[in-house]
Amino acid sequence: MSPPLTLARIGAVRVGTLNLPKIEAVRAAFEPYAPDARIEGVAVESGVAEQPVGLPEIVAGARNRARGALASGGCELGVGIEDGLVELEVGDSRPLVLNVGCACVGSAEDESLGFSSGFAYPPDCVGPALDEREPIGDLFDRVFRRYREEQGAPDDAEEGASGRGVGNIGKLSLGVLPRSDYARHAVLCALVRFLHPTLYGRESRE
Repeated sequence: MSPPLTLARIGAVRVGTLNLPKIEAVRAAFEPYAPDARIEGVAVESGVAEQPVGLPEIVAGARNRARGALASGGCELGVGIEDGLVELEVGDSRPLVLNVGCACVGSAEDESLGFSSGFAYPPDCVGPALDEREPIGDLFDRVFRRYREEQGAPDDAEEGASGRGVGNIGKLSLGVLPRSDYARHAVLCALVRFLHPTLYGRESRE
């Protein structure tokens, strides 16, 4: 089946970040549908706390990034990706806290959201991130470095901060699920509305 014309004819996509794994996630998500599209990052403010907490704040950050990217001009679609922490009541004595990523894909006429899978951070990271809004990436870097030292593992300083390279989930999954692939799932979920515009109540643009 040929890609829908709405995506097959896309010339340029702007991503509301300069984070390379996130840009690569968007590039990989679009490649099967718009292989010739130019995927570029642009610096955009999220408009939310550096450490988002709760789905409303996560979604707002993704939307703000997508809208800012689109408004930067020279593109047909803007994409925003924002991660944050979500507390879930699961019947235990304390809530389950998961990291969840949201992707927003927006055009001048439409906007769509998609979400990543969720994963739990080590408990030592969660408290300060929730209570003081300290970025969990910084917390995780310190906790994971100490953990590796205690395990006698080789220094992974060449990997750099967890927001780059394989990312937090990449380290926790021992490289099986790198950051770019984790975010790619959210972008793909957001794209389904654009893949089937008439199914979602919009006419396909020629």
